[in-house]
Amino acid sequence: MARLEAADAAILQADVRPRDVVGVDFENFAGTGPYSPLGRYEATGWYERTWERGGKREARIGAARADVAVVAQQNRVRLLDRLARVQAGWVEALAAEAAIPVAEARLADLQRVELDVVKRVTGALDPWFSAERARTNVAQAEIAVEQARENARLARASLAAWWGGTGDFKLDSAAFQQIGTDVPAAGNSADLAVLAAEIAAAEAKVKLAETGNVADPSARIGLRQFGEGNDFAVMVGGSIPLGTKAANRGNVQRAQAEQRALEAEVAVSRVEIDREIDRLVADRRLIAVEVMRIDAEVLPSAERAVRLIRDGLARGGTAFTFLEFSQAQTAVNDARSRRIDLLRRFHLLGVRLDRLTGRHAPWLAKMETIR
Repeated sequence: MARLEAADAAILQADVRPRDVVGVDFENFAGTGPYSPLGRYEATGWYERTWERGGKREARIGAARADVAVVAQQNRVRLLDRLARVQAGWVEALAAEAAIPVAEARLADLQRVELDVVKRVTGALDPWFSAERARTNVAQAEIAVEQARENARLARASLAAWWGGTGDFKLDSAAFQQIGTDVPAAGNSADLAVLAAEIAAAEAKVKLAETGNVADPSARIGLRQFGEGNDFAVMVGGSIPLGTKAANRGNVQRAQAEQRALEAEVAVSRVEIDREIDRLVADRRLIAVEVMRIDAEVLPSAERAVRLIRDGLARGGTAFTFLEFSQAQTAVNDARSRRIDLLRRFHLLGVRLDRLTGRHAPWLAKMETIR
């Protein structure tokens, strides 16, 4: 808001015409011979006004208004960047929450198997180190659960810090599981809107520079008093600068060059943004495919292997060992963790995609209306 207020103030200042001048001249008030002090002095009081020509005032106001548009678009970019950081914090919090059930499920499996291993050790089916290994794994799983819960609490607190709240709230985990690959409508890029506003401002500055090619005349009127005889006389005068076009040629060329540079930057930025959007869409589709294959192929197979080994250990047979269960259970845990990491990356890429396509720009319009 302060930046917009500063830009609005520039419009007010641009509307100010050259100030009138009032002055006093003293001539011949000191010298030699007949020009002794106060002998033949001349005092002139005068008033001078300058008239702007070539649309300078309108061009200044137009340039100032164009700067206001640039500041407004830059503010929208800053707000969108903040919204993107909030959205990324929300994704991190969801990912941290999703890790808790995975850690809890692993702990529950290891606790059940620990009981079975203890029975097998008591029945001399497995050596004692198997029981100790099972206890160690349970202890590590308990630590992992505590860490997952603490990470989730810290992630919620970090997210709540954006609105000055606390982490005492729950998140809807269903949103984290969605892997829709719909592409938001393009064409609302806030970054391109900033460049477009800067081009308009550059055009206004070119017009402003071109008005400098027109000279501004000034006129003066005054009253002169002659010390000798104490007589008065009216004096008038005027002036107009010479060589204005040559003197302002550099400003015009600079403004035109800056406009061309911005136009080229817009063309390059549009290509880069379209390319990044295509890359983000492709990466999200690859991640979605991998998540679906983990759900359909990897996890069912790994979980079935864990059940078979766990059932075999519970029956007291010797076909399976605790080491085999540990390896199978690690495969399940790795698949679940991989799935969470893929979903986290998927949604973080979505954050960037939303930012590039200006998906949340309508929210900013509502916020500006409320303000």
